[in-house]
Amino acid sequence: MKHIPLAERLRPTTLEEFVGQDHLLGPNKILNSLLSRGTLPSLILWGPPGCGKTTLARLLAKMVDANFVSFSAVLAGLPELRSIIEEAKETKRMGGPRTVLFVDEIHRFSKSQQDAFLPHVESGLITLIGATTENPSFEIISPLLSRCQVLTLNRLDRDALTTLIERALSDEKRGLGSLELSIEDEAIDLLVEKADGDARSLLNFLEMSAELAVAQVPDGKGARITVEIVEEAIQQRVLRYDKKGEEHFNIISAFHKSLRGSDPDAALYWLARMLSAGEDPHYIARRMVRFASEDIGNADPQALQIALNALSAFDFLGRPEGELALAQAALYLATAPKSNATYLAYGEALSDVRKYGSLPVPLHIRNAPTKLMKDLGYGKGYKYAHNYQDAIADQEHMPSELRNRIYYKPTTRGYEKVIKDRLDKWRRILAKRKGLKTS
Repeated sequence: MKHIPLAERLRPTTLEEFVGQDHLLGPNKILNSLLSRGTLPSLILWGPPGCGKTTLARLLAKMVDANFVSFSAVLAGLPELRSIIEEAKETKRMGGPRTVLFVDEIHRFSKSQQDAFLPHVESGLITLIGATTENPSFEIISPLLSRCQVLTLNRLDRDALTTLIERALSDEKRGLGSLELSIEDEAIDLLVEKADGDARSLLNFLEMSAELAVAQVPDGKGARITVEIVEEAIQQRVLRYDKKGEEHFNIISAFHKSLRGSDPDAALYWLARMLSAGEDPHYIARRMVRFASEDIGNADPQALQIALNALSAFDFLGRPEGELALAQAALYLATAPKSNATYLAYGEALSDVRKYGSLPVPLHIRNAPTKLMKDLGYGKGYKYAHNYQDAIADQEHMPSELRNRIYYKPTTRGYEKVIKDRLDKWRRILAKRKGLKTS
């Protein structure tokens, strides 16, 4: 079996050997309850790579004594599917076991191809178990989704991954137990960290580490796996990050919300995650420019300039030096006073534009470059602000339908407090000129 990868050799053969996903397999949890009654509906298993989707599908089929057929959406197409369906029909006609069809990476099928499963799932000819790393609500057609139970599998935690290491090192038949290996605690920590919740990656890293360790001892037994050996075996780990998939949107959302929540450490972490995984720095910079206006605004007018300068600095320096400019900007934005008053004000103004349409510009603030325009009253009665005390003219600048409308309501945070005080002062001056009482 030494020619079979360790991850495949250690694939669980019973549910008792299965590690993780206690929220599905624990006492009184959904899969445990279904299996106790011998029931297995069609399922969509959604989870990250290496969390056990394929293994779980095999074990579930075994638990209900079904005929398990594996099918890859990457390697096969509709002709192969038709052949499987015919075999399932023949098996059923002969009184054989039901067919569990496992479709790996089901999201790779087009929407029209997914339609091919519908009649056979609906009739009960097959029990479909689809596996996907992508959000099913985006990638699986609604009719098929409505006929399947979606189960979310989690990335494996530290305890689960540590259990797999211990099992691999102790199992003499399927694992590495015959080599009598030992391992440093720090090496375990490094393996767990670099596996990033992926059991397959963990066991691949461990197997390579074991080979390097064994090569250093004369008789090939009793070697010790050290941190240095693991580092040599791993070389470099690429973070899981699909720049077009859900993880992309999850992480940029975490970054944006960390900035908004004034958490500079979290913002820096998510920024580092994106840059390390190969995200386009210009995309990150654009999001920070947007954030500066949306969530800071005039509470700190300098924030917008900082964000724009970070983009310019990155373009000037390139990677990796330019990444520091993005980090500086992220820290500035996270620690700046926050206000969404600009965002809200623009939203209200836009709403009125859509509601009232093309309201006419008041005549007194129209430009009058021709005699005809002047004769029509364009610019008549316009008050030039600089001719009045405090450079404030008592005149309406809005269409009559929106008279006295106030969109911008500055907060008392940061520089917006100065703006608020100024606007309040101007309104008191205008009210006094009109003989109105002010609070």
